[in-house]
Amino acid sequence: VQLQAFGGGLVEAGGSLRLSCATPETISSFDGMGWYRQAPGKQRELVAHINSDGIADYDTSVKGRFTIARDSAKNSVYLQMNNLKPEDTAVYLCSARRGVTRVWGQGTQVTVSS
Repeated sequence: VQLQAFGGGLVEAGGSLRLSCATPETISSFDGMGWYRQAPGKQRELVAHINSDGIADYDTSVKGRFTIARDSAKNSVYLQMNNLKPEDTAVYLCSARRGVTRVWGQGTQVTVSS
């Protein structure tokens, strides 16, 4: 499975970014897709997840600010990030799960300046 994430960058606090994760595979074949992030010296954490029924859930730290969405026609999953905070700075990774198998794409750096 190939997952390609892009859309990161440098933004000021309060700004927005939209991350994209594209795959050549049919995303409906996955049980779920999600965005994780890992900041320096910290463990990787789940930011947002969307299952095959389109049901989304979020870490409490981003709820109300981030929105995960998928586009089956484009085999892509997106993460719209609004009102970004310096503590959102991290490498963001796209992930897909099929059964007990989880695969990862490469990360994209998000840096939020204060």
